[in-house]
Amino acid sequence: MSRQGRWEYLKAIHPRYRQASRAEKQRILDEFCHVTRYHRKSALRLLNGPPPGRQPPRRRRPPACQYSTRVIQVLAAIWAAAGYPWSVRLKALLPLWLPWARTRFRLTPALEAQLLAFSSRQMDRRLRPYKGQLKNRLYGRTKPGTLLKHHIPLRTDRWDVTVPRFTEIDLVAHSGECGEGEFVHSLNQTDIHIDGRAVPLRKVGGGSGGLRHAL
Repeated sequence: MSRQGRWEYLKAIHPRYRQASRAEKQRILDEFCHVTRYHRKSALRLLNGPPPGRQPPRRRRPPACQYSTRVIQVLAAIWAAAGYPWSVRLKALLPLWLPWARTRFRLTPALEAQLLAFSSRQMDRRLRPYKGQLKNRLYGRTKPGTLLKHHIPLRTDRWDVTVPRFTEIDLVAHSGECGEGEFVHSLNQTDIHIDGRAVPLRKVGGGSGGLRHAL
């Protein structure tokens, strides 16, 4: 049943419900809930309320939050400086990053209030264009290969080794946010038993993923 149809049915049944006895009201209420699919409490509020008018009341949508371009740019800058956290974590980090933002963007009290008023969903919507640009960036030149996998035994299940010679190697391209031009590469090799007993390495730097093998 449409919204207009439920309203017409309410107008027809409302005077009969108000004049009915207790037992009849129970039967009318059951019928009204069955036809309109209203929750019982909602149906009671309508039937015990004032007589319905000629037209159903319009649903008022809450006003959309208006954010200036400046506050979105500041939010994107904090998001990038914090290491691109997801929206819920960024919402929690915002108060901690306000001193950093004040020194770089000359925030006014109005801009700070808008930043703190962001919800996590609004952050996702406002940062969507920036996330699309981030996916297209080139952060390094290393590519995974399959040649070494056939010559070097790999283990990925567990690393409870008790002897040396099991190492992790990671090639990192120090290119920042762009992979063009010349830049420094670093090759890190860590022995799992000797060097990695405190914290086992999972990934080093921002380049390719670590390659673990037995020498």
